[in-house]
Amino acid sequence: MRTKYELADVVNLFGSDLVSNTALTPLQLKVLGKIAQCRTEALGGHEQLCEDCGAVRYSYNSCGDRHCPKCQAAKQAFWIDDLMQTTLPVKHYHIIFTLPHQLNTACLHNGRMYYELLFAAVWNTLRSFGYSHYGVESGSVCVLHTWGQNLSLHPHIHCIVPAAGYTLDGQWKNIGHEGKFLYPVHQLSETFKGKFLDSLKRALRKQNELSLFNDKLQQAYTTRWVVHCEPSLASADHVVKYLGQYTHRVAITNQRILNIANGQVTFTAKDYRDRAIKKPVTLSGLEFLRRFTLHILPKRFVKIRRFGIYNHTIKRNLALQFVDKPKPDIDALLKQNQPPETNAQRLERLTGVNPCLCPICKTGQMVVVRVLPRIRSPAWFLPKQSTVSS
Repeated sequence: MRTKYELADVVNLFGSDLVSNTALTPLQLKVLGKIAQCRTEALGGHEQLCEDCGAVRYSYNSCGDRHCPKCQAAKQAFWIDDLMQTTLPVKHYHIIFTLPHQLNTACLHNGRMYYELLFAAVWNTLRSFGYSHYGVESGSVCVLHTWGQNLSLHPHIHCIVPAAGYTLDGQWKNIGHEGKFLYPVHQLSETFKGKFLDSLKRALRKQNELSLFNDKLQQAYTTRWVVHCEPSLASADHVVKYLGQYTHRVAITNQRILNIANGQVTFTAKDYRDRAIKKPVTLSGLEFLRRFTLHILPKRFVKIRRFGIYNHTIKRNLALQFVDKPKPDIDALLKQNQPPETNAQRLERLTGVNPCLCPICKTGQMVVVRVLPRIRSPAWFLPKQSTVSS
């Protein structure tokens, strides 16, 4: 359902001012433009008619951008459904690796390099601990988040780690029985710090840019790094649904925006210093959008990655040989000449919402009677000065 205030409203109100006052990249401009036009007549759509009551509905196309809060619900449901088929029925642990704010300047300087090094350091740390503590090759599903509750730059990775793996001789082994936590948190923090800072220094030295961040790196070495580890989760299905909460989140959802007035945006944010209580936060519209653009990921950057026995390799197939989990027999379905499941049917099965059902009579099916073409209009992001001078 449409909320009273949306991120698109903020973009339409303050986008031109942001472009006039901030140097944005072409990708950031493109993303903001998509969000502003999502599910509007600008992207075209369909005119639909109810077969029973004759009600007419205009359905406009979504932008499909991964940073748009209106385009993630279906993707999240489908992703969870797909992962459910390959999740091992063993205990899992939720581990969060967080980088200190002193390194944010390096992140802003080269986000793609920074996030690649972050993923590598996280998996190298988890992999080394799997071998050193249990003698197994384990795995992980890792999800990158770049924001804090107040939209500040706060890169961290959520990891779901199975309490199992296979040894060097190919034997399956369950791990993590002796306590609530899979690995010692303090050791994880120190190892992760060393691996990430070493790889960052090497990358910056290779680009002859190490001198630009020497002071920040020294501060990071003396800072206590935070790795948060939670006790084991329940069943495999619970693990997937739990991780699904993090996979397709964006920096701000429409539900969190409380008010837009007097050039300011008010939204809710959890205050983790006060028992994670939700509190209102007010920023100027310009600052709100500026912070949002910090979290637009590089083009084609993969923010959900699988490692070890959860990677799409023979390792996962080897792991499945040691557990009793039937796979869906797709070939049998095809032999029965059953038509493939449409996206609408799949969405209804997963969420209970039928997008083709008439919103008026609740019984009839909406059928497309006319295609609405895209509207070609001047870009929303043209600065105000340019608009006036033309």
